[in-house]
Amino acid sequence: MIARAGLLIAAGLAFILVAGLPARHLVGDQAMIQCGTAVLLCLVPAVLTMLWAGWTMRQDPRQASLVLLGGSGVRMFLVLGLAMLLYFQSDWFRKQDSFLFWVVGAYLYLLAIEIWLIVRGTQAKTPMNSSNPGGGPLPG
Repeated sequence: MIARAGLLIAAGLAFILVAGLPARHLVGDQAMIQCGTAVLLCLVPAVLTMLWAGWTMRQDPRQASLVLLGGSGVRMFLVLGLAMLLYFQSDWFRKQDSFLFWVVGAYLYLLAIEIWLIVRGTQAKTPMNSSNPGGGPLPG
């Protein structure tokens, strides 16, 4: 799970490079600051949720879907709450209307990467036998 968390962090840095650097050249330094802030705001809860889901899957795999759903709700509340706090409490973020778009973009991107990593990890742990799609013991 630590390796997948590292991949999620690398994906966040890739978002900054692929989206933030071109925006910086088009709009200015404020775009890069907003992009980096949005990624950091979304990345910390995403990594914590991923580590929590991995720990739960090792302890009780039946609870994994509940943890993922609950973790997603907590993460959404936390990210949106912190983003709105920054937006309303900081004049600099309020003057830049694009900050909330950066948050939404980074959130959706990191959520998609996190789901992909978790599903990929879950599939790797439960191999399916092509001659026995049910996964139970073979008759014989």
